[in-house]
Amino acid sequence: MVRNAAAGVSMLRVWMLLTMGAWVLVGGSSAPAAAPAAEALAGVWDAGRYIGLDEIRAGMEGHCLTEYGPGGVERFALEVVDVVRDIEPGRDAILVKGLDERFIHTGPVAGCSGSPVYIEGRLAGALAFAWTLSKDPLYGATPIAEMLWVGASGSGKGVGGAVAGGFEVLDWREPIDLGRFARWRVAADGPGRVGRGLSRLVVPVMTSGLSEAGCRELEAALRPFGMAVVGGSGAQAEAAGASARFKPGSCLMVPLVSGDISISVQGTVTEVVGDTVYGFGHGFLGYGDVDLPIATGRVHTVVSNLERSFKLASVGRTIGALRQDAASAVVGRMGVEAGTFPLTITVHRFNDVAPRRYECRVARNRMLTAAVVRAAVSGAALRMGDLPPEHSVAYRASIGLAGDRRVKFANVSTGSALSEAMAEVGGIIEMVMNNPYEILDVESVDFEVTVTPRTMVSRIWSVEVADTQVRPGQRVPVEVIVESVLAGKRRHRFEMAVPENLKPGKYGILVCGAYGYEDFLRKNAPHRLVAQSIEGLMTALNDLLNIERSRLYCILMLPAGGVTVETQELPDLPATKALVMQSPGRTLTMLPYRQWVQDSRDIGAVVLDRSVVEITVEK
Repeated sequence: MVRNAAAGVSMLRVWMLLTMGAWVLVGGSSAPAAAPAAEALAGVWDAGRYIGLDEIRAGMEGHCLTEYGPGGVERFALEVVDVVRDIEPGRDAILVKGLDERFIHTGPVAGCSGSPVYIEGRLAGALAFAWTLSKDPLYGATPIAEMLWVGASGSGKGVGGAVAGGFEVLDWREPIDLGRFARWRVAADGPGRVGRGLSRLVVPVMTSGLSEAGCRELEAALRPFGMAVVGGSGAQAEAAGASARFKPGSCLMVPLVSGDISISVQGTVTEVVGDTVYGFGHGFLGYGDVDLPIATGRVHTVVSNLERSFKLASVGRTIGALRQDAASAVVGRMGVEAGTFPLTITVHRFNDVAPRRYECRVARNRMLTAAVVRAAVSGAALRMGDLPPEHSVAYRASIGLAGDRRVKFANVSTGSALSEAMAEVGGIIEMVMNNPYEILDVESVDFEVTVTPRTMVSRIWSVEVADTQVRPGQRVPVEVIVESVLAGKRRHRFEMAVPENLKPGKYGILVCGAYGYEDFLRKNAPHRLVAQSIEGLMTALNDLLNIERSRLYCILMLPAGGVTVETQELPDLPATKALVMQSPGRTLTMLPYRQWVQDSRDIGAVVLDRSVVEITVEK
């Protein structure tokens, strides 16, 4: 329903309403805000300071305050196009058009989110949404009453790290796939996405010290949240003109990473009441209580763009924390500190004169932390350029977690750039911060990477056994020749012990690299990679991360014996009892227990293929 003081409702306004309805479905918050009740704003609403929708009419003149360049906060003339009611249950909007020549030149500008709109000298709301590719500076403004209600209704406690929820789209009954966990948000079509019609203003993300590769990584991760990485914006602006305090129209920055690498979200302050600051005019992540740093900033200029103009800004001093994040506003408190943790990155590259070390601090947030850590690590490792076609990457990491837990691992990859390292780092952080068993915050991340311009790829040239006819208890010599481009052929010997009680028959000996070994585990012992508790998660991660890619594995595959119940192995369970336990009425996951004999050794190469030879065990 659209209510208008003027007689009649034009087809244009009907079209606007329908378009806005579509925006709610594709670009608005997934959780509609309830209408601000009068009692909820008691003691907050000041009729001399704020103007309500019932007082606003089409054609009224007003202005907004926002930073457009180094001149600081400036005043820009506006005209009210109309008031649109119920664009979403309980939510209204003020349509305004910019009259200033700069507004007309740039069209809607990303980063103007939260710019306060004043009518008759009183605060009416904040610029919050617009039409993509719009030729006119036409904005939708969120009424100030809806923004004040967020501050009045939220708990204000702040939640920054892992919180319950967010894991429902992932199947925790399946063996861990760190790459899948690292990618699941990138593949998501989140509520903040931007369409071609009406949508909330894009939230620009400013970076400093982040290479182009890091920006690409970040862009893919943040796009589902309605954010756009706009590239480098220079170092912190604390000594370069940034305001020391928040005021209406000034920069409202959310530093996700600070220090030698900086990643900050940029919006605008709408209102400041005491130590409380309101901004954005729409949600950031939109799920209620949050705990993220907020900082001042400085706008260098507005980059006029045919598709989407945006502000280019630098982050200033952190002076508070974001506490509420709802559909119509974000609310922060000055003088409080958000939870962050240290990130240390050390990079050794063949084409750099010396190792580079990066010291950063990262905001804790279950939806963003993994993405920004991946971007920072990738950006640091690729600062001196992309990797050559022939390359190898050796890395080690230590991730400190709440409760004195720690995940440590080291590995190598070759020919796959940083994809495997990023999958492991990002996947671990996503899992520990979004698991359904226990809240775990990240306390620290230390990452060291060494890049060399040579390949470690090898293949199995041949596998031979001394005798294919063997007896129980005998040791079977296995000779494997591995060939690589640079090192040529190398010989490796194993001795596989045939169990004393092994029944006569034909058995296979599998020779493979780490990829083949991991695939073997997933097929024959998937329970070892399943996390059904927080301790199980730590154990499964340790088992998975200790599969070293530079090792060659030799496996004597044996027949199944006993069963596994969930993650418990019962190898000696008699077959009759196993049949009873596998009753269809039981809900526990039961699988045959697979057995094998294995040996492995570090060969300094990554074997991509696998080979199986058959032996016969005689009586």
